[in-house]
Amino acid sequence: MSSKRLLSVHRTFAFRLTLWYAGIFLFSAAVAFAFFYFLITSTLRGRTDQDLLSEVRSFASLMALQGVEAVKRQALLESQAAGEKKIFVQLLYPDGRLFSSSNMSYFRNIPTSIEAIGRMLEQKEPLFATVSSPDHRHEVRVVYALLGPGLIIHLGQSMDELTRFIEAFQRIFVFTMAALFAVAAAIGWFMARRALAGVENVTRTARRIADGRLAERVPFGNKGDEIDQLAVTFNRMLDRIQGLVNGIKEMTDNIAHDLKSPITRIRGQAEIALTAGGSTADLENMAATAVEECDRLLEMINSMLFISRTDAGVTQPELEEIDIAAVIRDACGLFQPLAEEKRIALTWDAPEHIAMKGDIRLIQRMLANLLDNAISYTPTGGWAKVSLRLNPDRSLLIVVGNSGVGISEKDLPHIFERFYRGDPSRSHPGAGLGLTFARAVARAHGGDITASSSSAGSTFTVSLPAHA
Repeated sequence: MSSKRLLSVHRTFAFRLTLWYAGIFLFSAAVAFAFFYFLITSTLRGRTDQDLLSEVRSFASLMALQGVEAVKRQALLESQAAGEKKIFVQLLYPDGRLFSSSNMSYFRNIPTSIEAIGRMLEQKEPLFATVSSPDHRHEVRVVYALLGPGLIIHLGQSMDELTRFIEAFQRIFVFTMAALFAVAAAIGWFMARRALAGVENVTRTARRIADGRLAERVPFGNKGDEIDQLAVTFNRMLDRIQGLVNGIKEMTDNIAHDLKSPITRIRGQAEIALTAGGSTADLENMAATAVEECDRLLEMINSMLFISRTDAGVTQPELEEIDIAAVIRDACGLFQPLAEEKRIALTWDAPEHIAMKGDIRLIQRMLANLLDNAISYTPTGGWAKVSLRLNPDRSLLIVVGNSGVGISEKDLPHIFERFYRGDPSRSHPGAGLGLTFARAVARAHGGDITASSSSAGSTFTVSLPAHA
């Protein structure tokens, strides 16, 4: 594995998880080993103390039955039988002077503690101690006990077996810890890689998407765990992004189409004015047509800016108290000639007066867009109606309906989108911003607009707070 590859592995989350897992596992194993080490060594020391205490009792019984000479003989026999490197026996006076002793050549550097003798006499109980010798790498366990009046036994036993056990235990501990660390690291790496496999899928998919493959999606299983939920959420985000990208592409195409026609007409009029050499009246008509086309372009651009700024919360309506009932009546009166021209019955139903706070200019444009749609998509001989009512919660409902051809189920969810046209041929006039603008106005006033449709016609319902 190259150094660059190794460095990249060290930076991975899987590597850090592996270290945490192995470290915790190793710490737990070390705690368990330490507990057993303490338990075993305590047990072995306890057994040594019991053996020494048993010897003291044996010598005390012999002292009581046969006297000190028998104790001296028994001490030599015990030392020789066990081995002069295993135990030693000394008989002492209370001041620490030696009365009798076994062969001390191996234990010559084991001192007699006057302080220990004093404490033993004060406590009147056997006193245990652990003594280290500079000549030996193992320790010696000793006991001071009173055998009889004026005679103390100093009995010691080598702890070489315990020392060898501890050394063997330490070697086993080191090798076991190394093996456990390797096993824990391998298991931790496997588990971390397995747990993070879903994250790697997300990363690979994100890289492919960054290369322009927006149709890519993250595969996921049926476990329903956090990784699957991440994958599902990521896929939903990708669906949303792809929908927005497709919408931007479609909107760009629509803008290009809607800008191309008036610009082409303006250019055509200008070319005619330059080449035809017509009369002053013809030039004035061409100029008027160009101004009209420019006004259409400016209106579309201003509508787009208003919708964008309203959606972003930048543009706020200029609120003032208005009579919404009078605004509706005026709007219907304005569109009455257009309805009569198409032989459409335009009616309205509104109370005499209902006050609300709103931007009258924006409310008028919203109503104009709804009425223009209602009349444009109603066949000759049909009807269009506007009604206004005040709900008990003080909210206003403006309902604009017609007997038109209706809106298909496929188009209905998209009619408030920018530049969306239910007519793919775009044969009807307009830029596809009217309903989007109307919804932006309603939401800017704290309300909203909904649509419903059937084969008998369409209905748009605007809800507005009476005091926005």
